[in-house]
Amino acid sequence: MVNWKPGTSTETLHLRAKLLVEIRQFFAERGVLEIDTPLLAPYTVTDVYIQSLETKLSNSPVAAPYFLQTSPEFAMKRLLAAGVGSIYQVCKAFRQGETSKVHNPEFTILEWYRTDYSMIQLMDEVESLICQLLNFSPMPRLSYRQLFDQFLSINPHTVTGEELRKIAESHIELNDDSLTDTDYLQLLMSACIEPKMPEHCFVYDYPVPQAALAAVEKNKYGEPVAKRFELYCQRMELANGYYELTNLEEQLVRFESDLNARKNLQLPTYPMDEKYLAAMKNGLPECAGVALGIDRLIMIASRASTIEEVMTFTIDRI
Repeated sequence: MVNWKPGTSTETLHLRAKLLVEIRQFFAERGVLEIDTPLLAPYTVTDVYIQSLETKLSNSPVAAPYFLQTSPEFAMKRLLAAGVGSIYQVCKAFRQGETSKVHNPEFTILEWYRTDYSMIQLMDEVESLICQLLNFSPMPRLSYRQLFDQFLSINPHTVTGEELRKIAESHIELNDDSLTDTDYLQLLMSACIEPKMPEHCFVYDYPVPQAALAAVEKNKYGEPVAKRFELYCQRMELANGYYELTNLEEQLVRFESDLNARKNLQLPTYPMDEKYLAAMKNGLPECAGVALGIDRLIMIASRASTIEEVMTFTIDRI
């Protein structure tokens, strides 16, 4: 028998609609402009840990594939470089191979950028939004270093690769000799730290190799750290934000590093987004940006245990 019915309830659909109205009111009150950017583009992210969905257009003058965007980030930053100011959008995003109780290849994302904001100022605004939408109290803020020191007695910014491998092997059963230091840290974070963290909290100042598109600055100990934060709610990652990298030369170095890593891992390699790089050359304003998963937000608001309960049709229902 064909299962044609949606996975979510009418009550949850009304909740989603209500929260989206509240989100738009939140940004309207702060003068943040709602914008819209394409979901389909000839470029995509180079991040080793994100895989893109690609397609080809018939009768297109461009022979190369197009990609469903994993985030509207590059297009939104082009608008920032054009002088549009603080912006946000609610849109679909797509990622290859992400299917679980909290993942679907197609999902809804809220992404916004605040010009002349620091990472801390953006964390304050994320907290204000979440407390308003979910009736939460202010949430604790823990540095990545603080968590690893508290639960594993190591400094993630200075630990050697060999030490990290031994610590990981003592806590997790591993059968992969190709793991990087970042892989070990992420596995330890998932297996040993996330289950013990406060139910709702911010984590900030990540190791430099996890900077992605975040700027790098020194922390109070003089250690270089990525000015990046994540918000965990019910111990599930809900938002990921950066004090944005604006240096073109450093961005090119990171893209090249990503592409080399993808090649070594026998993953698809993609051309760099030339228009995004041209926008950076023109000048990206000092800003902070964050992406927040709407479907996971609805999960928390409705007390759902799976993403299927809050989406009309997950990948197995379409």
